[in-house]
Amino acid sequence: MAYDELAAQRVRAALEARPGLSERKMFGGLAFLLNGNMCCGVVKQDLVLRLGKEGAEEALRQPHTRPMDFTGRPMASMLYLSPEGYASEADLHSWLERAVAFCKTLPAK
Repeated sequence: MAYDELAAQRVRAALEARPGLSERKMFGGLAFLLNGNMCCGVVKQDLVLRLGKEGAEEALRQPHTRPMDFTGRPMASMLYLSPEGYASEADLHSWLERAVAFCKTLPAK
């Protein structure tokens, strides 16, 4: 299993009204892109969030987060969030809004 389909469906449902949303298989999982920029995704059961360097540094102080390091080197702008961190719909939406807010700062591709 490359990614948890239920988690992907929850993310899809939360983001479906966003213009410019697309999906692509990346990082061994499923990525959600906004206007061509990777915003978030699901790898195995973890949520992947692109928050920018400062946003990721702040978020890594929160429970259930860890650096995204699938290559062996942490990616400064991204992190993994374990399922406990997005178990409730409110938590999922809160984390996704952080990623969407960061993606809105990027030029469309």
